Amino acid sequence: MRNRTRPPLPHGADFSLRPAPQPIADVAADRDTPGDLDDSALAVRASEGDEEAFAVLVRRHGGRLVALAQHLLGNRADAEDAVQDSFLSAWRRLPEFRHGASFGTWMYRIVTNRCLNTLRHRPCPLPLDVVPEPAAADADSSPPLVAEADAATAALARALMELRPELRVCWVLRELHGLHYEEIAHVVGTSEQTVRGRLFRARRALMEAMRPWR
Repeated sequence: MRNRTRPPLPHGADFSLRPAPQPIADVAADRDTPGDLDDSALAVRASEGDEEAFAVLVRRHGGRLVALAQHLLGNRADAEDAVQDSFLSAWRRLPEFRHGASFGTWMYRIVTNRCLNTLRHRPCPLPLDVVPEPAAADADSSPPLVAEADAATAALARALMELRPELRVCWVLRELHGLHYEEIAHVVGTSEQTVRGRLFRARRALMEAMRPWR
């Protein structure tokens, strides 16, 4: 039986989701390498102390989690710190991971809680670049139209910043990350009905804020 006491994950995990280099010969010869496994199998291996399996999970999910944290916290540096801390926490808590939920949803929950805790103690301004860029203007677009699109994006960013954190989390998870209501409820630790209520209030607030731009 393997030792369940896992050492701390080395600092400096790669969140870029760049695929790990792998010799072509190894790909053909070993179909059971961590990169070939699904998340559930990787989580089992990682819970038994397999650092390579956990590194694959970090690469596979790190990019989306950093994007989520950046939407919630407002800057890249804080987002990377939050995700780094979350993966360290996950590594230590893997024996608690219940495979009824996906590993990705479990990590969304850990990162979201980490970000909400940060926001409660240190309200952070939301820079304009955390809201998705509008569609690129046509080459024939006039400068006034381009300026108007930029101003609308800035207005949306300000409106998003003014939402209460629990409303912002639900809106970001649904509108920017495409999670279903059930997944959002699991991530934020509440009911689907509460999620629907928060989304309704978030959308109503954003629609009201953006009314001058219609």
